[in-house]
Amino acid sequence: MALLAFATMSVSAQDNPYIVKTKGVKKPAQHAVVASETKSEEDDGPQDFLGKNFRYYSMCDWKDGMRFMVVPEKYDLLVNTFHDANTGKEVSSAALRHHIMVYKGHEDMPNGRVHVRFFCETDNKSYYYELPNGTFDDYCYGKLGVPTLAYLGDVDKARELLLNQHLLTRTKEYREDTEYDGDGYSEVTVPKNKVVKVVAVGVGTRSFPVKIIVEDEDGRQFYQSVAMSKTNSGMRDNEFDVDNAKFFFPGSFEYTGGEMVVSKNISDYLNQTVHTKYPTAMSSKGSGKVRDVKVPRFTGFIIDDIRPVKNTGFFTLTLREEESRRIYYKDIAFDEEIAKADGNKDDYFGYLFGMGEGEARSTTLETRTAIREGRVIPGMTEEEVELAVGEPVSKIPDSNGVMEWLYNRSNGVLLVVRFDKDGIVTKAGGRANKGAVGGATGTRRAASMKNSSARLTGSGLSVQ
Repeated sequence: MALLAFATMSVSAQDNPYIVKTKGVKKPAQHAVVASETKSEEDDGPQDFLGKNFRYYSMCDWKDGMRFMVVPEKYDLLVNTFHDANTGKEVSSAALRHHIMVYKGHEDMPNGRVHVRFFCETDNKSYYYELPNGTFDDYCYGKLGVPTLAYLGDVDKARELLLNQHLLTRTKEYREDTEYDGDGYSEVTVPKNKVVKVVAVGVGTRSFPVKIIVEDEDGRQFYQSVAMSKTNSGMRDNEFDVDNAKFFFPGSFEYTGGEMVVSKNISDYLNQTVHTKYPTAMSSKGSGKVRDVKVPRFTGFIIDDIRPVKNTGFFTLTLREEESRRIYYKDIAFDEEIAKADGNKDDYFGYLFGMGEGEARSTTLETRTAIREGRVIPGMTEEEVELAVGEPVSKIPDSNGVMEWLYNRSNGVLLVVRFDKDGIVTKAGGRANKGAVGGATGTRRAASMKNSSARLTGSGLSVQ
């Protein structure tokens, strides 16, 4: 097992390697702490990282030797948790703060009470926690556990797997330490989907026992205390939602292994708004299944994730559609030469996507939908018509200065778009194209103005 000096880790005055602080916190002295690290051989995706590495242990499954740390909260300072095994007297939780307790099983007492026993590594004394009521079997099936105790098995495993690894931030709310020998902190805001490096792992709280300190590319450190296995957390699963969602590991961080890291310039696209400049195929998940779908032009997305595709120059974008919030996936190359070698220009980010909401951002939802679907509807401006169907083959003014735009279609249909004097579409319709694009307008008007909108498809024009 390799030894690694935590150059960036600060500890409390007790030189306890489980107490870690973000850099910059005021302290009377700084100590170098040596802790062990084993390089993980695992390269699991985020979907099974916790399940594979952080098993939940109910009290029924606790084994002799499991290690915990006493991390009292305010309530615990009023109600003592432990008794001295030799004297039977209660011991202040404050006096046991940061002591390491080793589980030694439970014992049924003659008076009908149950003692959960521990040996303290810190002071070499024995202690017990007396169950408030019932048998051990009755008590252990709940998630109450033993108050004040943070499970060190999760801390040790997280240190082994995550130290010096890169994560993605999954919330915007994190913390910085403000006290060296206390638990004071200040709230900080961090961009979501930011690549950060784990520089220290220690103990947080009983409910959120793993304190993960990360550092961004600018050297700024911040942390989150999170639950991993939820062993002895004292919280139900449904309590890790809404405000507490960030205190469950997936709510604050994503770990995807060594292939996750993207270069700085590419990671700058994370959380950005983009729009499709052309129709394209994407994958989308619905009803638990992934299927290919056709996405129209000028569809707005927010880039939620960028993940390299192994052994290629491509990246899988996770895209959240702005209006429907539906999730899409698209493999893309940020290097045009790589896209050209693949033979599909749609695969080049710069060709397919435009930054921001696009030229259609000022349109109404109805007009934006028509533009995406290649339809012309009354009320469109000339610019919006061009966005929907492109440049006309001919623009013909009548004697009153009203314009008509003509579009030839491969299926023998002529699209006629009529504007008012202000350049707003009044009517759009189709007629059979007999090759006389610039012919008399009277017949054309009679044939084409019966319809108020027209739909362009890949094969031509269908009148609505």
